Amino acid sequence: MKIFVDTGSIKDIQAIADLGILDGVTTNPSLLAKEAGDFKANLKKICDIVKGPVSGEVTATDFAGMMREGHDIAKIDQHMVVKVPLTKDGIKACKALSGEGIKVNVTLCFTPAQALLAAKAGATFISPFVGRLDDISTGGMEMVRDIVQIYDNYNFTTEILVASCRHPLHIVEAAKMGADICTCPPAVIEMLYNHPLTNIGLEKFLKDWEKSQAVKA
Repeated sequence: MKIFVDTGSIKDIQAIADLGILDGVTTNPSLLAKEAGDFKANLKKICDIVKGPVSGEVTATDFAGMMREGHDIAKIDQHMVVKVPLTKDGIKACKALSGEGIKVNVTLCFTPAQALLAAKAGATFISPFVGRLDDISTGGMEMVRDIVQIYDNYNFTTEILVASCRHPLHIVEAAKMGADICTCPPAVIEMLYNHPLTNIGLEKFLKDWEKSQAVKA
């Protein structure tokens, strides 16, 4: 399974890329608004770091505006993916952009039915938001399981990009279900390799080593 980071912070993206585990980046207008500088220039910098899919989201809500902004985003770099919302105009824009060979990430997906529409419209990625469904006492991961089954039934090539991941369990469950990608905030990626027993074990090993060296001295 591929791991994307969900952030607009160039500093955080560089740090995670340096670990050797980063496959791509997702951004949205809220995340990019937190960063200084021109958002297009920042997206270009992110592409240069990652060398993998980088989602940049349109802010228009109408078809014509999505097409105009989508073309502008796609021109930033060969790795750019145009992110559109799962609305009627978003699905229409997805079909048109993907027909031109532009990669599209359909975002704000909350039902398997929506995911089916995105796949039929030629989406490169579908982004089901699991954490936000959990927030309203609805099973976010059940949605992912249903999408995996539907896509497998019909051999859709759209990749399932599990979004709104709040903790490592979301990522593990998504991987067990066969989802293609999880996108996570930097803090959640940090949780993936941190475990108290790892820290305790390492501390014990080092203390034992220091004792053995003291005896030899």
